[in-house]
Amino acid sequence: MPAATAYRYCFGPWNLSEGQDPYGPPTRPPQTFGWKLQQLKEAGFDAMMFHDDDVVPDIDNKSEIQIIKEARETGKRLKDAGVVAEIVAPRLWFSPMTIDGAYTSNDKKCRQYAIDRSKRCIDIGKALNCNLIVLWLAREGSYIRESKNARKCLDYLVEAIDALLAHDKKARIAIEPKPNEPMDLAYIPTIGHALAVANLTSDPKRVGCLIESAHAILAGLDPADEIDFAMGFGKLWSIHLNDQNGLKFDQDKPFGSANLRVAFNQVRALERNGYGKKGEYVAFDVHPFRTTKVEHWMRHLVNSKRTFEILVEKARSFDEAKAQALIADRNYQDLDQYVLEHLMGV
Repeated sequence: MPAATAYRYCFGPWNLSEGQDPYGPPTRPPQTFGWKLQQLKEAGFDAMMFHDDDVVPDIDNKSEIQIIKEARETGKRLKDAGVVAEIVAPRLWFSPMTIDGAYTSNDKKCRQYAIDRSKRCIDIGKALNCNLIVLWLAREGSYIRESKNARKCLDYLVEAIDALLAHDKKARIAIEPKPNEPMDLAYIPTIGHALAVANLTSDPKRVGCLIESAHAILAGLDPADEIDFAMGFGKLWSIHLNDQNGLKFDQDKPFGSANLRVAFNQVRALERNGYGKKGEYVAFDVHPFRTTKVEHWMRHLVNSKRTFEILVEKARSFDEAKAQALIADRNYQDLDQYVLEHLMGV
């Protein structure tokens, strides 16, 4: 029997958010990157994930030399703390140049801006000793379907990814799908779409995916099935575990907070597919509740990690022989009850 995976954990600076939402101001004061790095280490996390402007603030107004200088300085701080950079993602949804989309904008100049910024993101990753670049295609879609040609936009997406692959032969691209928000409807809503796009690129072996639990739920899918599907292709290179209460806005609840059984099945899928054995990290893309006090700021991350580890033990102690006997008898009623009692510790 193969050795059990020893998981390594990750979160990003944005996961210690200040509580601002579209309807209200922050409820907690901003903290420095150094403070966030210290919290990460003290809580037993191994890596940090980044947007490009988490590493280099005000990135669009800095020279290439300044960008690399600041990225290397951050890289040194990580190394000194014994922390690695797991992923870097270009933040392509804040700029005035991406109002109408980034890679799929109707304006050629805006499409080129998105590609150029993504290339700088790859350079930042290299300065952090990180070659995994995540593309959350936040504005690749439309508010008005007649405003864009979806077939042409597919070509734009492939052209952009090909440009990034050519920029650095060691870079790997992980596409993070989401069906909606901020767009009404997105072009890459599911893992199946992400892997199909990967197959159209110039080097499909270097294009994989990242699954976020809440994004799969927003698409009306079970995240465990998405995990199994992606790992069937050997393409799940990172994962963002969180939770979601139904088909509404992206909530980024603590892992297992809304549906413990759905969380359990995600862990089972990771376990049976050997996720983490090739160095992949378990990242928690969760946010504190807006009401959270400063002194409780880390609890959503600590609790998500604790829930995950408890569910790993639940997955490993699940009686597969008993389950298979019930499956063979087509006794799904008692299988259902066994799962419930196993989770309840009966």
